[in-house]
Amino acid sequence: MKRNEVIEVKIEDHSFPATGIGMLEGKKVQIKGAFPGETVSARAHQVRADRAKGRYLGIIENAPYAVEPSCIHYGKCGGCISQQVPLSLQRTFKEEEVKKLFIQNDLSMGEYLGITGDEDQYEYRNKMEYTFGDEVKGGELNLGMHLKGMKNSVVNTNRCLLIHEDFRKIHDYTIAYFREKDLPYYRVMRQEGYLRNFILRRGINTREIMVNLVTTTQIDFNLDEYRDGLTQLDLDYTLVSILHTESDSLSDAVVPEKLNILYGRDYIYEKLHGLTFKISPFSFFQTNTKGAEVLYSEVKSFIGEKKSEIFDLYCGTGTIGQIVAEMADKVTGVEIIEEAVTAANENAQINELSHVHFIAGDVKDVIASLEGSPELIILDPPRSGVHPKALEYVKDFNAKEILYVSCNPKTLVIDLKYLLEQGYEVVKTKVVDMFPNTPHVETIVALYKKD
Repeated sequence: MKRNEVIEVKIEDHSFPATGIGMLEGKKVQIKGAFPGETVSARAHQVRADRAKGRYLGIIENAPYAVEPSCIHYGKCGGCISQQVPLSLQRTFKEEEVKKLFIQNDLSMGEYLGITGDEDQYEYRNKMEYTFGDEVKGGELNLGMHLKGMKNSVVNTNRCLLIHEDFRKIHDYTIAYFREKDLPYYRVMRQEGYLRNFILRRGINTREIMVNLVTTTQIDFNLDEYRDGLTQLDLDYTLVSILHTESDSLSDAVVPEKLNILYGRDYIYEKLHGLTFKISPFSFFQTNTKGAEVLYSEVKSFIGEKKSEIFDLYCGTGTIGQIVAEMADKVTGVEIIEEAVTAANENAQINELSHVHFIAGDVKDVIASLEGSPELIILDPPRSGVHPKALEYVKDFNAKEILYVSCNPKTLVIDLKYLLEQGYEVVKTKVVDMFPNTPHVETIVALYKKD
């Protein structure tokens, strides 16, 4: 086996995240996006004496359990990776992958409570962030997701099944309009062009929609006609917000430098567990509303009896802190993004939660100045896990309980090892699948301080 050689591998095992494992020429080969029972083709890379990795190219032979993928974009779009796997089996695989990480790291899961999730496999997303581009050099303007394995090519994903029909209608109108106007998309390497990104958000329980067009300032284009066309679309939801974000940032990510309101307001509302949340254009909110309701229900069930004080670290817009507010006399949240904290405090006022307060700053810095004696600390960090310095302060608070909500079980097990060394023990674990057809999964772990 040589580097860049196209290989054929029978997948016999798997590991997180959705990485198939097979044997070839005496080497253990890992291929992300391949599943047990499949025979796949891949391009070999990182070839070592006893192991190798392969970049997935396609299925040669389906697994016996395979079903026909529902989406016409599947296989080209880099979004979904497992539509050929029935939802129940997707969850079995995710469950097994999390368990393996605990076993490999010699960690107990305590009482394992299984895997759960909302049953909607499609149309569950409340937010989509598209990119303007083309599929082939010099091709027509597209609006959608990156081609699988090719970050410079964009597939026009107008029939994506993870989104609501209203999103599809808005997408169709938008790409048709800008194709007609023959406006150039932004090319990152050349740092030239106009159309950058397109972000749609919806409140599933409030039935509100936000449209946000992201462009550079390189062309002075009047968007009134585009705005008026959007307002005439026949939608099931109510279009309450049309925004134009201007960004000349050299970053490939969306960096909002100026926000213009073309129609309505610059936010939407969503409701979760009887509470109201104001969502601004770039604030974090779980992308699966029904899945979030399941996740937060599990979090509440893990808390049990009422606490005197809860710290909610990496709190984002304060969703968890407010949902568990009824279970504490006082809740303090910390989040690095100032906009998110502003929204969190505003939402706490909307929900009349006077005993809930949020602070802006990096958790590793702010936590040192927090005053109080929390009975429970909730950790809900980004994929990179809890900063080591923050973990030290978490330990120093000597909280009776820690509830760790993780979107990355690989960093979760690393942080758990440290907490176990500090006198905590894992008492129960549950897995929540919020993102069907993708490798992502949430894991909730309850830890108690040993007497």
